[in-house]
Amino acid sequence: MDYKKTKAPGSTIPRDLSILTNETGNVYETIMVLAKRANQISSEMKEELNQKLQEFASYSDNLEEIFENREQIEISKFYERLPKPTLISMQEFEEGKIYHRNPSKEKR
Repeated sequence: MDYKKTKAPGSTIPRDLSILTNETGNVYETIMVLAKRANQISSEMKEELNQKLQEFASYSDNLEEIFENREQIEISKFYERLPKPTLISMQEFEEGKIYHRNPSKEKR
């Protein structure tokens, strides 16, 4: 997924709990769904960042040869400015883009 084009806010905003619990009926279940999705997003973003930074990796052990690469700094700053994974997962949940199920409720 392209997290760069997300409409998630850059900072936290107050949420109405009644809206969050409409789908699951339980605040804690909703929080767990959001937390698991935020972990997925975080790992995907970290993997993508590591792949981009790997292009600039230096494999020499000499400390004198370490240079500050301007492109590498710009990539890092770009990822720091993106919304946090928790905010992205909250936005996806509100838009109905997260599929979740509770196996314990399905057995009944």
